[in-house]
Amino acid sequence: MQLSDTLRRYWRKNLRITGLLLAIWFGVTFVVSYYARELSFNFFGWPFSFWMAAQGSLMVYCAIVWFYAQYMGKLDVEHGVQDREEQA
Repeated sequence: MQLSDTLRRYWRKNLRITGLLLAIWFGVTFVVSYYARELSFNFFGWPFSFWMAAQGSLMVYCAIVWFYAQYMGKLDVEHGVQDREEQA
């Protein structure tokens, strides 16, 4: 099955944003915890490494999900692939 240029651009943008958001997720999840001992400054009265483990990473995850939903909604409309009930 041949994909049209519009769908090819749609999937390219989709993969690009997914890769970027996964890189952010990886950085927040693994890089921050790897360097936790070196991140020994206080942030809102708590050590930064503790704050990232307890609150910061969860806030970043929620922001990633929110951004992806907003971005994909706009991308779907831009390329005409949104759900039929959304078109009405």
